[in-house]
Amino acid sequence: MTTAPGAARPGMLTMEQLRVAIAEGEIDTVVLAFTDMQGRLQGKRLAAEFFLEEVAEHYSEGCNYLLAVDVDMNTVDGYAMSSWERGYGDFVLVPDMGTLRRVPWHAATAMVIADLTWLDGAPVVASPRQILAAQTARLAERGLVALAGTELEFVVYRDSYEQAAAKEYRHLTPANQYNVDYSILGTSRIEPLLRRIRLGMAGAGLYVESAKGECNLGQHEIAFRYAEAVATCDNHSIYKTGAKEIAAQEGMSITFMAKPNAREGNSCHIHLSVRGAVGGAAVMAGDGAYGLSKLGEHFLAGQLAAMRELTLCYAPNINSYKRYVPGSFAPTSVRWGPDNRTCALRLVGHGHSLRVENRTPGGDVNPYLAVAAMIAAGLHGVDHELPLEPPVTGNAYADTTAKVPHTLRDALDLWQKSELARQAFGAEVVEHYANYARVELTAYDAAVTDWELRRCFERL
Repeated sequence: MTTAPGAARPGMLTMEQLRVAIAEGEIDTVVLAFTDMQGRLQGKRLAAEFFLEEVAEHYSEGCNYLLAVDVDMNTVDGYAMSSWERGYGDFVLVPDMGTLRRVPWHAATAMVIADLTWLDGAPVVASPRQILAAQTARLAERGLVALAGTELEFVVYRDSYEQAAAKEYRHLTPANQYNVDYSILGTSRIEPLLRRIRLGMAGAGLYVESAKGECNLGQHEIAFRYAEAVATCDNHSIYKTGAKEIAAQEGMSITFMAKPNAREGNSCHIHLSVRGAVGGAAVMAGDGAYGLSKLGEHFLAGQLAAMRELTLCYAPNINSYKRYVPGSFAPTSVRWGPDNRTCALRLVGHGHSLRVENRTPGGDVNPYLAVAAMIAAGLHGVDHELPLEPPVTGNAYADTTAKVPHTLRDALDLWQKSELARQAFGAEVVEHYANYARVELTAYDAAVTDWELRRCFERL
């Protein structure tokens, strides 16, 4: 399955180019990586010669607990595919050579994204990339292809990651001391870091569009050109890891957590459109209201109908739900509107550029799961010819009739009860990610927070 934009992009490599670069001493390390449940790149660094001789046309192996641990890499109970009872064996990392690229922010390094299979070649169905691939395959059966773009916000601190940890992540110094949303002056204060990230990503085959300031102190966004859905999610994962690595090299830190403080959270608005696989026809666009075709109406109606029960794919962590505050530009109402940023779903563009923007995900989202959920929801609307409700043209925060789930516990309950999720993803995937949520809830319920200490230590 080749999903990357292709070797024509600067920084992308063919096998022959890799062989030459290795022979000439330009590359001595190849990172073989996949994205885990938490949206992180996991894998190993391989000696380039070994990669060519043993891995490129075959595979490498890794412990299957990598899809069955919590965010601290602790082994936890409840996963059918990986446990002490099953011996914590290996699964297989099969390189997708269409994703081979340079990694400019590390010396003499290339990277390739892997698909996960079992030793017998069967896919690891709970792997995020495999979950998305299954949904894009459903589109392909209908002669359709999904194009996606992710807008990932982050907050930059002058403290290094080590300094931030030593301070217990309190009293950190943001890179900007005031709201720099669209400010050229404000963003210039941190342009050396932003430029390093932009150039690094361009050198790794990503198509950089722009960078801009955002509302929270030290908050910024770098935007990339849309691409085929799996390629976009590959790029998202590489960018998120790379931005952190580059910041660390500069003695700074970046967080993508959904709500790092009481101010504006980090969003990850996801833009999605569907086109004809042959010829690229804009099948969502038509002569209906708001420029939609019947398919476009059904696809958007499916997003609305499935939003609440699939929210776990958009907001996977405890902290994710702290974003959903009225008037914060994070949605609280499951409604849609043309170019309306108060809605969970914003219709943007026209003709070939017509697309739906899902404003529910935060910066902590796993992009593969979110885009897979959007495709599954859209196909649900198309297959059942769901009618599209009227849009919200005013303030959607005033609508309290259909709200985004309030907590991870609420989202878990809706996910477990969702017949749509089981039909689209299968019971194994539903149970796997339900356990992910249960693990996080159990850990959170056991924690004593700073908020509790401040309120209770002396006064109660």
